[in-house]
Amino acid sequence: MTDGTTPFAKLRRISFPFEGLNANGYEGGEGRAVLVVHGSGPGASSIGNWRLVLDDLAERYRVLAIDLIGFGLSDRKTSTPYFDFDLWVRQIAAAIDYLGERAVGLIGHSLAGALALKVASLDSRVDAVLTTGTIGAPMPVNPALEHVWRCPSSREEMRMAAKSLIADHSLITDAYLDFRMQVIESEEYQRYFNAMFDQPFETYIAAATLEDEILARVSAPVLMLHGTQDDPVPAETGSIALQPKLPRADVLLLHDCSHSVAMDRREAFLSAVFGHFG
Repeated sequence: MTDGTTPFAKLRRISFPFEGLNANGYEGGEGRAVLVVHGSGPGASSIGNWRLVLDDLAERYRVLAIDLIGFGLSDRKTSTPYFDFDLWVRQIAAAIDYLGERAVGLIGHSLAGALALKVASLDSRVDAVLTTGTIGAPMPVNPALEHVWRCPSSREEMRMAAKSLIADHSLITDAYLDFRMQVIESEEYQRYFNAMFDQPFETYIAAATLEDEILARVSAPVLMLHGTQDDPVPAETGSIALQPKLPRADVLLLHDCSHSVAMDRREAFLSAVFGHFG
């Protein structure tokens, strides 16, 4: 289903049914299929995470960017747990089914980096993976991560959370805040998001930690981008820790870059995608 509502020049808004819920996405372009999945911070969505790069990707690829269940304009779960790693793995597989292609490139940010690797270990249609600021290995909880796994109750709190995610604070514009606040300004969503993360944060890190045998089954080539100033998910406990356990993985560390690689280093991100996916 489409309704045309989108901030992108080259993508249209679509939706597809998933396990009795409605999954939102943005689709556009032609050519090689690339599925793009956002992370799990406050106000996270396809628009919030990828708004600076999706039109560029759609110039070269058939792009589908999805909002995970519980985020963006996708439906919310009706029962706990709202943080549901396995559900999101199944949703990504359903999005690959929606694309209907025999080969799909998969891009995942932060939590979705771990989701992308898990899906790639299970689905041979994923023939290349690119991650940004990915989690997936054991790591300690740190103050920056605590800051972005709580829903800000005001625009100023959202601005402060964004400063933990983006090194170049000039990118934290009114437009950026508007996109995030459109998602989180309702009391209903704030309750939902905080209920999603109402357990000790170690619980969610453990849920997203990928066992060695899962990583060993990822036969597709993997490129992991990680900012050297990523405070919520330091490269040493993210991409660098995962790389030796993956059969065909490279890590690219980016200076002047925090957690939001596609914002802080947009040109480097696009160059990496174009080189990795062709």
